[in-house]
Amino acid sequence: MIELADVYAAWRRIRPYLHETPVVTSRRLDAETGKTLVFKAEPFQKTGSFKARGALNKALLLERPKGLVAASSGNHAQGVAYAAGVLGVPAVIVMPEDAVRIKKEAVRAYGAELVTQGVTVANRERIAREIARERGYAFIHPFDDEAVMAGQGTLALELLSRVSDPEAVLVPVGGGGLISGVATAVKALAPDVRVLGVEPAVAADAAESFAKGERVCLEAPPATVADGVRTLCLGERTFEVIRRRVDGILTVSEEAIREAQARLITRTKVFAEPTGALALAAVLEHGERLPGRLALVVSGGNGEPPRV
Repeated sequence: MIELADVYAAWRRIRPYLHETPVVTSRRLDAETGKTLVFKAEPFQKTGSFKARGALNKALLLERPKGLVAASSGNHAQGVAYAAGVLGVPAVIVMPEDAVRIKKEAVRAYGAELVTQGVTVANRERIAREIARERGYAFIHPFDDEAVMAGQGTLALELLSRVSDPEAVLVPVGGGGLISGVATAVKALAPDVRVLGVEPAVAADAAESFAKGERVCLEAPPATVADGVRTLCLGERTFEVIRRRVDGILTVSEEAIREAQARLITRTKVFAEPTGALALAAVLEHGERLPGRLALVVSGGNGEPPRV
C-alpha cells in the first residue's frame, strides 16, 4: 500500500514536467450553497487533467521502455501520450469507439498511435495488454498501480499547501487511483479532514463496494455523462486504500452533474468536463450532509462545451 513518502517522491519526480494547478474560489457559489468552497482546478494541468501526474510518475520509473501502451476513455490516454513524449518513445493508446471526439483528437495531437476499432469499455484493457505484449511496450494501468496512485496524490500536496483548514475533500471516483492518492496524502498530513468520493448514481460500484467491504463490479459500462468514471469496478489495490483511508462515497444524479458543470463554468470560469464536476454535484445534491468548509477536486476539463 502506498504511503506519504511515495507521494512526496512522486512529486519530486514529476515537478519539472507539470504545472502546479491553481486553487480557485467563487463568492457566488459560496452564497448559493451556503458553504465555503475551494476548487483544485486540474483542467489547467498538462493534458487538461490530473491523469498526467500518475502516468508520468509511472513512466519515469520504467527502465528504458521501448514504448508505452494505455487503455483509456481519454484523460489517462493523453497522460500516457504526454509521458511518452517526455521519454522520447512511441505510445499506443486504446480508446473505445464512442470516446469523446476531442479526447481522441488530443491523443493524436500528442503524437500517439490511436486504436479504436472494435474497442469498448469492457475490452479495452485486454486489447491494450495484447498490443503491449506484441510490441514489447510497457502497459501503464490507469489506476490500479501504486506509482500511478502516488502520482495522483501529488494533487493533494499542492492543495494542502494552499488550503489549510478544509473540513472535507471531495474527489471524483472511477477506478479509484485519484482518491487513493489523495486520501493517502490527506490522512497523513491532516488526519481530521474527511475524504469523500463522488460517483454517478448510475455507476455506484464504489459506493456499493465501500458499504459491503468488498469489491462490487458493474455488469456493463454505465450510461453516464461522466465518461471518465465508466470503469466497471475499483482496482484491487485502490480498493484497499479506499477501504482504510476514505470516509465515504456519495452518489449524484445525472441532472446534478450537468448543473454542476454549468455552474463551474459560469461562476468560476473553469471549464470542467462532466467527471470534473462530480464534487460540486455532491454539494448541490447533498449539501445538508456536508460540513461548511470544503475542498473540491475538479479533475479535468477535456470535453465538448455544454449548453449553458
